[in-house]
Amino acid sequence: MIYQLEQTQQASPFFEGWQETMIWSCLQNVMGSIYTDSLEHPSSVMALLGDFCFLAGKPLREMVMHEPGLVSRDFVIMVPKDPEWAGLIETCYGKRAVRVERYAIKKEPHVFQKTKLQEIIGRLPDGYTLRMIDQDLFWQCGKIHWCKDLVSQYKDFTMYKTYGLGAVILKDREPVSGASSYSGYHGGIEIEIDTRNDCRRQGLASICGAKLILECLARGWYPSWDAQNQWSVALAEK
Repeated sequence: MIYQLEQTQQASPFFEGWQETMIWSCLQNVMGSIYTDSLEHPSSVMALLGDFCFLAGKPLREMVMHEPGLVSRDFVIMVPKDPEWAGLIETCYGKRAVRVERYAIKKEPHVFQKTKLQEIIGRLPDGYTLRMIDQDLFWQCGKIHWCKDLVSQYKDFTMYKTYGLGAVILKDREPVSGASSYSGYHGGIEIEIDTRNDCRRQGLASICGAKLILECLARGWYPSWDAQNQWSVALAEK
């Protein structure tokens, strides 16, 4: 049997030293869930948030195959703590399991150049408007396929206002680019950046990202960035 862990801090030893903010969100009971093979003496654990699943402890087939059924998913990004978990995932899912690389941006103290970030924001093209995500934009973004992940992990705007933060660029009152919190935890967020296909390569993502980072600094929040590809790595480094 697989159980949802209510006392999430019980799982902390299994994730010790793992610098993943989505795991912290689950451990802090901010969002996401943690599952285990035993409520009394857990040996295998899984932190699940959105499209991400983090596996630690004793590799267990039942854990790898477990589907809570809370949300319909086309895929899950399964992140194994060690090679044993990785091998078990491939054994369980066969050809459906595809290895991919993601890029972790080093977490270090706030050393951002605020003047540089302001300069990037100043490059907003004519005809575009930069706004922070308010209640109206929260619901608007959630209804648009390409930008729904800017807000999708928050059940309502009240939760987003507490644990989330985001900036969007509008053209003709429609979002065309945005940087927001895919997830949040006590003290920071995990950044999600998206731009509508027809508006890419105009520097809009950089502007949204710069604005979001400045707002995080103003709140004392850490802007964590996990990159899916080299384009995202270059944007993060910029």
